[in-house]
Amino acid sequence: MPAPPLLHRLPRALTNLPSSRGWALCGGVALVTGALMAALGFTTGLYALTPTAPGLPLRLLTVLFVPALGEEIPFRGLLVPGPEARRPYGAIALSTALYVAWHPLEALTFLPHATMFLRWDFLACTAILGLGCAVMRWRTGSLWPAVLLHGGFVVVWQTWLGGVSALA
Repeated sequence: MPAPPLLHRLPRALTNLPSSRGWALCGGVALVTGALMAALGFTTGLYALTPTAPGLPLRLLTVLFVPALGEEIPFRGLLVPGPEARRPYGAIALSTALYVAWHPLEALTFLPHATMFLRWDFLACTAILGLGCAVMRWRTGSLWPAVLLHGGFVVVWQTWLGGVSALA
């Protein structure tokens, strides 16, 4: 019995790298995603410039695995198709909705101190990030740009925008 199509997506997503054109597209998606998140986050007070939080080297390594790979594999690697899909919009919407819903579930179960995960503005920024990651995955066929975007934004948030104190 052949494996379900969802299971075929992940190995391809992890072994494909974007072309130079794909990386350029990802750069544009990252700029738009970052601009939207910054506009919302700074306007609502979700983000605030803070002194550099200590522990950056360990944070970089930790964030690569959780949340970057740990959330990108199920939400984008399995749920979002690659560029062969002509109409991936339902999968992208489902992926983004589940990714957003995951954060309050985390706060209510595994991370009770992460009450920030229950804020509407945090969830809106999570949706923007999830959508940006899904577009990158779909358009390039690779999971790695989404992992870099996700991990990069989490490191910036935790290191310079108050994320570490919000999770303490």
